[in-house]
Amino acid sequence: MPKYQGDEILDWVDQEDNVIGQASRKEIHEKSLLHRSVHILVFNSQDELFLQKRVMTKDENPGLWDSSAAGHMASGETYLASAHRELKEELGIGAKLEPFSRLTACAETLWEHVTAYRCVSDEAVTVDAEEISEGRFWRISEIEEALAARPWQFTSVFRILIRDYLPGSSQKSAVAGNSRP
Repeated sequence: MPKYQGDEILDWVDQEDNVIGQASRKEIHEKSLLHRSVHILVFNSQDELFLQKRVMTKDENPGLWDSSAAGHMASGETYLASAHRELKEELGIGAKLEPFSRLTACAETLWEHVTAYRCVSDEAVTVDAEEISEGRFWRISEIEEALAARPWQFTSVFRILIRDYLPGSSQKSAVAGNSRP
């Protein structure tokens, strides 16, 4: 059974990320209300990035490759606390996190204000099978090649974040691309 049934309570926010009120995850998604999420990029000491493939039962981006860990912020939770929680829940690891990007809510972020963190960890990853169908470490060049060839296999938020993380990337337009061939 999926972990989330749409009854989680999330903060509903305005364009400047100020809390307006609270609503269920289901209501927020049905009405496309602005809300908050976190994304974490986990690198190992060989500078490879762990990516997760979302399970097919997800209501958003099923079967797509995504950031190492990601999720909605619970009502009243801080971005950093949420990032640590998601990292532990989805990958079973704890690490020192540093912020590297902040995205304003828009259609490409699925109406989420996103704060992204990065960390380096060689801890063994234990994926949450309810959230992640598979996961592995990728070389950055491998990610760039896959994004250039098949950008639709990655979530829109990940494409934005990796572009922000690798500003000199030769694949900048492919990373941001959202169309299928």
